[in-house]
Amino acid sequence: MQPPDRAAMRSSPMIKKIVLLTSVTFLFTGCAITQTVKPVEHFASKEVCILENPDVRAGFMTSYKRALEGKGYVARQLPAAASIIECPLTSTYTANWRWDLAMYMNYANIKVYNNGKIIGEAKYDANRAGMNTAKFIDADKKISELVNQLFPGGAGI
Repeated sequence: MQPPDRAAMRSSPMIKKIVLLTSVTFLFTGCAITQTVKPVEHFASKEVCILENPDVRAGFMTSYKRALEGKGYVARQLPAAASIIECPLTSTYTANWRWDLAMYMNYANIKVYNNGKIIGEAKYDANRAGMNTAKFIDADKKISELVNQLFPGGAGI
């Protein structure tokens, strides 16, 4: 009995399919986008004070305020140096963008405090998205989605 021809084995269609499948699996391994939200519970205040974050694009604040106002809240912007206890209901945020063929928001975190105690948080994280094209989201829509999940009932509900 003769040993198998190694050149023939390497060029077989089955081997090529296995190599291709393994390569594709490897490329998409760890290409996760996560989103977690701990919604706030009902509270009496219709005003949400937002501490400005000068390290984040101004468009984030604009989108965040618009989303809150769309749910019936009065969104008041506070300077970055303000305290989280300056208003009964206060919020902080951070976000960053990356370049990969296009700019995209790859991380966002919004926290909500009631009298200084954290009562809700929304986090979007595409840091490990790798080749996952779902990372190319519309940041305005993602912020609105996070706010809708974070404040499920809206103001006064």
